[in-house]
Order: sequence, then structure tokens, then C-alpha cells
Amino acid sequence: MKNNWYGRFIRCFTAFLPRDKSRVGECLRCGACCKLPNVCPFLRYDKNHKSRCIIYLIRPMNCRIYPRNKNEHLTKDTCGYRFE
Repeated sequence: MKNNWYGRFIRCFTAFLPRDKSRVGECLRCGACCKLPNVCPFLRYDKNHKSRCIIYLIRPMNCRIYPRNKNEHLTKDTCGYRFE
């Protein structure tokens, strides 16, 4: 559990650094990143089980840029982004 909080702490501060240029893909709205390390209180699902953020326009920077680089990519199994 400590590692999850530490990872989130690091992502909050590194979110202002540039995103790795090798990142490709797009968000699949799986919601997996919104559950790191706990479920975000702003996460909702539509009738098709696709996730959505109820504060999307004002969401935190670490939500906007995830995954920033390969080392911070914790949701590889479900995420639509990948690094070449």
C-alpha cells in the first residue's frame, strides 16, 4: 500500500514534466487509472460501462497526462496508451 501512495505522490509532482514522446494510443475509458491507489470520487460509468470523469474540464494535471512515461504506466493491461 505504501508503494501505491508513493507512486501517486510522485505522479502528482512529475505531472508538470513533459510527456514521453514515444507515447502512442488513446484513452479507452477503462477507468483503471482512476482507481490508483483508490477509486476517484469523481469516477462514474455510463450504461455501456465506459468510465467518465464528472470534473473532466477541471481534472488535476496528473489525470490529464497519465501515463507520462513508461515507468509510471501502471495500467498496461487495460490502458489504450503504450510506449514504442
